[in-house]
Amino acid sequence: WRKLILQLIGQEKIEKVNPGKDFHAELRDYQQHGLNWLQLLWQNNLGAILADDMGLGKTIQALSHVLCEKEAGRLQKPALVIAPTSLMRNWRREAEKFAKDLSVLTLHGADRAKKFADIDHYDLVLTTYPLLVRDFDVLSLQPWYLLILDEAQYIKNPRSKVAQQVRKLNATHKLCLTGTPMENHLGELWAQFDFLMPGYLYDQKQFMKIFRKPIEREGDVARQDALNLRIRPFMLRRAKEHVASELPPKTEMIRSIDLHPKQREMYESVRLAMQKKVRDAVATLGLDKSQIIVLDALLKMRQVCCDPRLIQGTSDDAVPSAKLEMLRDMLLEMQEEGRRILLFSQFTGMLKLIEYELKKIGMNYVKLTGSTKDRMTPVD
Repeated sequence: WRKLILQLIGQEKIEKVNPGKDFHAELRDYQQHGLNWLQLLWQNNLGAILADDMGLGKTIQALSHVLCEKEAGRLQKPALVIAPTSLMRNWRREAEKFAKDLSVLTLHGADRAKKFADIDHYDLVLTTYPLLVRDFDVLSLQPWYLLILDEAQYIKNPRSKVAQQVRKLNATHKLCLTGTPMENHLGELWAQFDFLMPGYLYDQKQFMKIFRKPIEREGDVARQDALNLRIRPFMLRRAKEHVASELPPKTEMIRSIDLHPKQREMYESVRLAMQKKVRDAVATLGLDKSQIIVLDALLKMRQVCCDPRLIQGTSDDAVPSAKLEMLRDMLLEMQEEGRRILLFSQFTGMLKLIEYELKKIGMNYVKLTGSTKDRMTPVD
């Protein structure tokens, strides 16, 4: 036990684990350590919170871990990933790229019920937090080898339906992935540990009395140190500055976002109107002379995707913007991590809408556009 604890807190070397012959990527040193750490916890039937900064590859570490379990013959039941809707395609794409040997089933979309009978035939099953509530009766009957919560801060409110239901799923092992293990208060951290290892941080009332109240209200450093010591073996967090020497100059991540139903309807109506306008112009003027009209059509469709209010003459904010909502969530997460953010948009109108959101969430900013006369002040 002493040796195990020393390994978990980084004072004794952990045995290196081969990510598997079918893993199509070379792990960076810190990612390899993450895999070694996860495997050590699993061997001792312990839960884990992998809390690396956004962009450090939590998904790839989790996939290499699942593949290790499969190649060792331990993945006799499927692993379940529950993630925000916006990350479904990312998980699928990463699995196809790096862990092709894993069979992956995505339970998403209107026809997902047809796939329920096949769940047990797959290595990795992907679903979303909203769909967990709808499909709980099916998912709760299935035994899972591993349950992974991506963006695990979704269960930070232990009274929410999602938080209660993930606790009822039948899983041998549990793993939380989050770039922000705590956003507002220590109770959110307790909620994740209560999911992973119920009772380890006591019940909610005792946790409040022993840790949260003394730390948050009284600034008790001794209690803070005691809590840090208690959670340290089971939570691995690396910030970008800690592993900067291993990172490339820039990492690009493409995120796909599903439009809101009303936004999709508006997009479709604009597309149909523009299609008719383009066809009429091509028929009358020919393709060469219709290029401006074609570009204008594409522009309007792109604007609807960014925010419906960008379309000239549309001021109704009843049509929500999925892109703006996701941006707001990302900015809040990055702010919690102490990041500085440089944000570009081709549309100055979009910058105005973003500006309005920043004021609502209380985030400081400077703006630089073509109409900015004093450019040095915002640059400085």
